[in-house]
Amino acid sequence: MIEIVSTTALATVQDFGRFGSLGYGVGTSGAMDPLALALGNLLLGNPEDAAAIEIPMFAFDVRFIQDCAFAVTGAACEASLDGQPLPPNWVAQAREGQVLSLGYPSSGSRAYLCLAGGVDVPSVLGSRSTQLRGEFGGLHGRALQQGDRLAVLRPGVSTQPTDFGVVSPSQALPLQCDGLPAMRVLPAAEYAGFTDESRAAFWAGEWKVTPQSNRYGYRLEGAPILPKVPMEIRSHGIVPGVIQVPHGGQPIIQMRDAQPSGGYPKFGTVIEADLWRLGQAPIGSNVRFIECSYAEAIAALADNQRYLVEVRRLVDLHGLASC
Repeated sequence: MIEIVSTTALATVQDFGRFGSLGYGVGTSGAMDPLALALGNLLLGNPEDAAAIEIPMFAFDVRFIQDCAFAVTGAACEASLDGQPLPPNWVAQAREGQVLSLGYPSSGSRAYLCLAGGVDVPSVLGSRSTQLRGEFGGLHGRALQQGDRLAVLRPGVSTQPTDFGVVSPSQALPLQCDGLPAMRVLPAAEYAGFTDESRAAFWAGEWKVTPQSNRYGYRLEGAPILPKVPMEIRSHGIVPGVIQVPHGGQPIIQMRDAQPSGGYPKFGTVIEADLWRLGQAPIGSNVRFIECSYAEAIAALADNQRYLVEVRRLVDLHGLASC
């Protein structure tokens, strides 16, 4: 069990998300950086989709009420256990009474605190993820607060190897364009309805992640994306990654807490394999987009899986070395 000692806004319990309920108006929720979540869980010997704490703002401190192994992944924050620094993407053993502190990140924007066995909160519609709009899932359907206590599924001294780390996804799977973080995008249904100049500008320009961005959607700022003629579209199903363009021409990318339907024209979709990159883009930073094909999008998913396979191999090697 752990206790939240201090926290800023919007730290929540998340797993891979809630699937199969879009038809009932229930969005997916889930980790903004699912690759970091899977990484932390693999380091601990957990199922890849075990629930963890997503931390988007810092500082964040927790006290271990019981002995418990943990891993910190995602953003490269200044992590320390009772004042002793911990490297990024590291698994460690905490003892009862010790305090883990996460400081402001030097890269990325979201850290994940994964715990042995996963965070033990009730599963709602097949997921432990927090749905803030619906106020269910996670811990009482809300962000974590000072004094909250969370149980873990495998407390105690770990039988798995600890005190080691791995290369981060951003280092193992780099993707930049002109020195900026980049995400690959598939053109969507209404793509051809935008002007040639707007389409060219989208791929060539830098896009700022504005302060109006959150888990529901990232609002971008850049050269306006304009239609050839005004488009009026009935509300229809959307999923995380879809890039919609309101009348002002500044795009909105649907993120993990996106509502299941919307009526703005769809310019493109950030591919599933790159949503973690966007989830780690800090507010105020600039990003770029790269056009890709469906085959390239599938290949990118395979690249992510190869990275996780390599992580699993390294964990197994550490386990053999400790025998």
